[in-house]
Amino acid sequence: MEEAKDIVVNSWTEVQSALFDHSWNDKIKRFRSSYVYRGSWSKQYDLSTSITRLGSHYHELEPHILRNFRKYAHSNAAAGDSVWNWLAVAQHHGLPTRLLDWTYSPYVALHFATEDLSKYSEDGVIWCVDYVKSNEFLPLSLKTAINEEGSNVFTPEMLQPVCSSLKELALLQQEEFLVFLEPPSLDARIVHQYALFSLMSTAQANMGKWLENHPELFFRVIIPAGLKWEIRDKLDQANITERVLFPGLTGLSQWLKRHYTHE
Repeated sequence: MEEAKDIVVNSWTEVQSALFDHSWNDKIKRFRSSYVYRGSWSKQYDLSTSITRLGSHYHELEPHILRNFRKYAHSNAAAGDSVWNWLAVAQHHGLPTRLLDWTYSPYVALHFATEDLSKYSEDGVIWCVDYVKSNEFLPLSLKTAINEEGSNVFTPEMLQPVCSSLKELALLQQEEFLVFLEPPSLDARIVHQYALFSLMSTAQANMGKWLENHPELFFRVIIPAGLKWEIRDKLDQANITERVLFPGLTGLSQWLKRHYTHE
């Protein structure tokens, strides 16, 4: 990865600058960022998906694991029967998929980079990807569909008429490409985390490697280990906590446990 793609921040003020300075949209004269964000407690983590952890033949297992998820899930588990809805539901509930979680909120990404107190000895990272510009590399049929909708990301309802299966997605274009997908509002967690998903055109495609071939689409903000406590405390003051992002008693308990833990 190019060294220039990493911005190392050393203060709360520098964090704000790194995450918000690119958000001006000259076309509409408003601060509307074209980036999405993904936070991780370790800068060593790449953008590998959960399905790759199933073993060397994970790409062959993908259709089977999703088919069985659909088979045994409750009939009302997905808001619609398209594969894109089912993928979103599966990812949301922890099934290994080719999807990755992203957020429109830099603060939500910062939360996930600083939520685990046991990892405060390691530098964290925020991945920042220009999801609008990434659409330039879509196949023509998908590019046409998203332009006609006047959108910058797909929904399952937008994607289904153009491409109804993962196999069809791979056949749309020989070169690998990246799709951003907004899930249905499955529950308050999706809504509060301002969430969306990314997926590559094949299960074997690696988003991190793809981005390295398109360096104009991304940068990373490195969060030094020594800065994590300050960021965490200020996020708590701004009400970016487990209690808000994971509504319910589990999120409340996680927030209280962390809030009352000291160095």
